[in-house]
Amino acid sequence: MTLAVNPVEQRPEGFRRVAALLAAQGHPHAPLWLDVPARTCAEAAAALGVQVGQIAKSVVFRRLSDSAAVLVVASGDRRVDEAKVAQLVGPLARADAAFVKQQTGFSIGGVSPVAHARAPVVLVDQELFRFPAVWAAAGHPNGVFCLQPDDLLRLTGAPAADVVEPA
Repeated sequence: MTLAVNPVEQRPEGFRRVAALLAAQGHPHAPLWLDVPARTCAEAAAALGVQVGQIAKSVVFRRLSDSAAVLVVASGDRRVDEAKVAQLVGPLARADAAFVKQQTGFSIGGVSPVAHARAPVVLVDQELFRFPAVWAAAGHPNGVFCLQPDDLLRLTGAPAADVVEPA
């Protein structure tokens, strides 16, 4: 893993927002800035030297009833099952890049599970609990932070749920 060394203050706004929330919540791991973008789970896993399943990817949907953002934080080696998510939160539609940016404050490829512009409905994939530690985006494609799956539940207030297709 290669890290670029610059103060947090010199980083993009989304990264700074995640760093501030993690610090305020007493999270033991500050976000890291990679010197390469990690827009996909495979890129992030390669940059960090971890398994693809340890990447906590953020998948955003739009709930049809109220246009609320629905964020599914899923294991990088699993595919989100839209029907399972819809059973939990109501009918869904795909979210385009503009919707994701407007609702979360982050661009696709850097959507963090925390520090959103507007609080989304959040579900955490129970498959993440296969790992003692996982890595999530920190508000920018170059930003990541380490956490335990239980930390995801604490930081997001979300339940763990069966939201992915069978392996």
